Amino acid sequence: MPNCSDTAMIPSSVLLDGGDEVECCILRFPDLDLKDPFPLTAKSNLKAESDTSVRKKYAFAKKKAFALFVKAKEVPATASCPPAMCRAGLGWKCCRQTFKDLTGIHIHVAAQHSSDVWQQTGLILKQLATEANTSSNPASADEADRLSGPTCNSQELSDRLPDTSHISFDELTSGVGEVLLYYCYCEVKDPGRLCAWQKSLCQHLNLTGKVRIASEGINGTVGGSKVATSLYIEAMLSHPLFKTILCREDFKSSAGGAHCFPDLRVGVFEEIVPLGINPNKVSYKETGIHLSPEEFHKEVEKHLSQAPQAESDTILLDCRNFYESKIGHFQGCLAPDIRKFSYFPSYIDEHLELFKNKRVLMYCTGGIRCERGSAYLRTKAACREVYQLKGGIHKYLEEFPDGFYRGKLFVFDERYTISSNEDVIAECRYCGTLWDQYKLCSSLHCRQLVLTCPSCRAKGFTACCPVCQEKGLKLASNPSGWIVKEACECTDRRQRVPVTHM
Repeated sequence: MPNCSDTAMIPSSVLLDGGDEVECCILRFPDLDLKDPFPLTAKSNLKAESDTSVRKKYAFAKKKAFALFVKAKEVPATASCPPAMCRAGLGWKCCRQTFKDLTGIHIHVAAQHSSDVWQQTGLILKQLATEANTSSNPASADEADRLSGPTCNSQELSDRLPDTSHISFDELTSGVGEVLLYYCYCEVKDPGRLCAWQKSLCQHLNLTGKVRIASEGINGTVGGSKVATSLYIEAMLSHPLFKTILCREDFKSSAGGAHCFPDLRVGVFEEIVPLGINPNKVSYKETGIHLSPEEFHKEVEKHLSQAPQAESDTILLDCRNFYESKIGHFQGCLAPDIRKFSYFPSYIDEHLELFKNKRVLMYCTGGIRCERGSAYLRTKAACREVYQLKGGIHKYLEEFPDGFYRGKLFVFDERYTISSNEDVIAECRYCGTLWDQYKLCSSLHCRQLVLTCPSCRAKGFTACCPVCQEKGLKLASNPSGWIVKEACECTDRRQRVPVTHM
């Protein structure tokens, strides 16, 4: 079986919800005589050399990987797929579809999950290489085990999954749903193994979402039925790595479900939130002082009562991106006009004078960006004190739905926003009418979110800027069949470190 610690490392620059880039995975077999390492990349076809043994090994690994993936999708027969119709009383469920026969699930996996099968193939090939090296040199067996770390087979993974035998498939996948948001900073010695367990756990419970795993911890947002999310929380709290660190209050929930995400994406990264700095250089262990929502509320109230605020000794700092703070933020905050969290360090460096001898109150969506953000700010030794909102805006709104946070809360799924009050603080891009419902830019080459009200959309104003609108119309009238994603021109004009701020 493959060693789960061999899961490919995805660079922290690649977001979990964007792209399929992975680093090169180098394989070497003792019976290969190649001038160069044999590379596996996510977009190559793994072309074997003429050596017959290599082709046989690859064919075996690919078949085994495919079979394992299909096996993981097995579900008991249901009303929609009764035992009489399903092979051996089993069906298969994948991507919110139910398959009654092997042919159907095989076609689906081949068409939609080739990258998953490829990754598993690479893991199996690496395990074969390790076994071959060990068998040819028995004395190296102990060393190979030490380097490869603990293995995790299907039986071990299934032993750690919650028992769902008493729950019907319909109960597990239907009914009232929710989205969970959580993170946990801790030392993860084997990120690959944790990644394999997380993927099996989410698939077992029919959850969708995104989970980032690194040596510094785990960051996840998953959606499904409340029955499934409850079982997910129980599994996390009972896991040896988290049971003394995580508590039930660390999971933020909101109305939603599996439909809020297009699929499930679990990966190993360098950072669980992309600050763009090696965790060993800026560690979560150097974070600011955590304030409960009640404590933070009192501090904000005190800050707002000081007039004028420009002369206050306190800065209320929003650590999120500009498109998040645009539709909702704390009153009296400083909201950097940045497009990515990885730009946050540059913003701090360029405006360090602003923070000298100040008390800083930081906040973000769920708290995770403040962990590394406050740690980075503290390394500059400029602030008098650095505090952060524990649990983020999410937890604050649970206690103070009509508090000092006004507008919507941006979330990174297909809902885009959740709200606790009726305030609308953003405007339509084109006419200035109060509006805060994001839509994707209509130009297929663009990846930006745009605020355009129904009236303007009816007039055809559906892009993030006039230049993008014109470019989109040209592409629509003369389709080439190949769309290259690129930064919009109005986005290119946005400075990485802006000159002015809210």
